[in-house]
Amino acid sequence: MDKKTIFSLIDENESGLKEMAFDLWAHPEISHEEYRSSKLQKDYLAARGFTIREVLNNPTSFIAEFGSGRPILGITGEYDALPKLSQKVSSCQEPLTSPDDAGHGCGHNLLGTGGVGAVCAVKECMEKEGLAGTLRYYGCAAEETLAGKPLMAKEGVFDDLDACISWHPSFLNVLWGCDFMAMNSMKFRFKGTPSHAAAAPEAGRSALDAVELMNVGANYLREHVVDAVRIHYAITNGGGLPNTVPADAEVWYYIRAPKRQDVRDTAARLIKVAKGAALMTETDMSYELLAGCYNVLPNRAIGNAMYENMCAAGSPGFGEEEFSFAAEFAAKLSPEAKRSVMETYFAPPEAAKMILCNEVLKNFDDGKLMCGSTDVGDVSYIAPFAQMTAACWPVGIASHTWMASACTGSSIGVKAMLFAAKSMAATVYDLFTKPELLAEARAEFEQATGGEAYCSPFDE
Repeated sequence: MDKKTIFSLIDENESGLKEMAFDLWAHPEISHEEYRSSKLQKDYLAARGFTIREVLNNPTSFIAEFGSGRPILGITGEYDALPKLSQKVSSCQEPLTSPDDAGHGCGHNLLGTGGVGAVCAVKECMEKEGLAGTLRYYGCAAEETLAGKPLMAKEGVFDDLDACISWHPSFLNVLWGCDFMAMNSMKFRFKGTPSHAAAAPEAGRSALDAVELMNVGANYLREHVVDAVRIHYAITNGGGLPNTVPADAEVWYYIRAPKRQDVRDTAARLIKVAKGAALMTETDMSYELLAGCYNVLPNRAIGNAMYENMCAAGSPGFGEEEFSFAAEFAAKLSPEAKRSVMETYFAPPEAAKMILCNEVLKNFDDGKLMCGSTDVGDVSYIAPFAQMTAACWPVGIASHTWMASACTGSSIGVKAMLFAAKSMAATVYDLFTKPELLAEARAEFEQATGGEAYCSPFDE
């Protein structure tokens, strides 16, 4: 099938996809609470002939499937929003509802909808050409807390995949070739003995003392871990009143590292630090893994095909309306702020001259390490995986901001989403029709992983 025909299938569904993206944007739901959002996508896909399967340990995640047999190809999508990012479609900071309400500052209203659009187009291609194989859309909850896909992976829902792709809103149209940090999110809780802090301090055993001693130990640990390891924490329960020896205290840690094994090793040592703090203070310690994810393993074979399809799709096709809106944001950005965001994403200098990226850039971040984390890393260690970004907001705007929220509810976000859907649909079509591409991707994957089997962070 000609790629233009695939692109036209996305265009034919444009009104429905726009409606879904705007609906998700207007009704944002945070991680693990995306009941309305996931139902919206499930109903849309079920009405178009996909079989819906639930994920037992993650009620707001699901799998939509069409076809049978091999190859088994997937597209991941997300739809969770972020707290306190409610924002109107405006270049002035103005909450849509309340400042405390959620908003789509990472563009997941577009991310998931773009994936839905792509699989619907591929399904039509499969039906028209009688293509064999299985097509899946993975509705993935809770990416913002980095728990969604690892929980799904624990259930084995990705295990039989032959390949998988995705995309993410950003400020450039480019194949994403960098790695991300593996991560653990852990809470440590200490239980002590309460007492009056002035009248009988000797009778108490302070849980807060244990937290503070743990933090001191963690800070000394920093000197003896891999240079790129990041350990950061917040005391989430400091004990309450100062005149009472705290019986309960809690500290929340993030551990990030370039590889999953580095996170495992550092977490094991941090647990020993916590045990030592409990021993010193005669308190009891418990800990909980809230989330954990792998670093990302980009597959170059699939990535090269995706880049070619991005070029074939052309660009988001921004017009005067989008450039005018983008200019309002650009006027608010200082050169320093814009440069800082661009450096974070390793963006090339020529991008600094853009207000809104309306072209496909050549990959510029191969082999580089992004200091953030994403749970698509877990999928990338189960099957060959590649992802792209599309310009859903002006150049230099950071995600997780009110500015990004404003743009993801605008025509900028929708046009970028449709471009991403076309690029992904064409890439999945290539994987269905070019067995040599799939074989190349698998060989690269086996070499990169060394044949080591994936283990969910929740099973470590």
